[in-house]
Amino acid sequence: MRGMGGMGGMGGLMAQAQKMQQKLAKVQEELKQTEFTGEAANGAVKVVITGGHECRSIKIDPKVVDPEDIEMLEDLVMLAFNNAQQTCRTESEAAMNKAVPLPAGMKLPF
Repeated sequence: MRGMGGMGGMGGLMAQAQKMQQKLAKVQEELKQTEFTGEAANGAVKVVITGGHECRSIKIDPKVVDPEDIEMLEDLVMLAFNNAQQTCRTESEAAMNKAVPLPAGMKLPF
């Protein structure tokens, strides 16, 4: 029967999609455990986060602590955190694209 041939193709596509989903889930779980470091002021302020966006640590070199300028320290912590977030995004996207290669111009929706 003609219609049955299409069903086999659909089943193959569904199996392929399920494999891709499993690969992505594995990579996402690995990324949740991965640590990403962001720095500011040439490493004087370091923030470590996980791929699950949990902060693991903040390290501040005493040389950048000025009681008269707490705002600068706050800015450095924010910059280091934002740098860690960007590193996390970039490396996560690369890991996902490696796990499930997509045609040029296409991106995963997360």
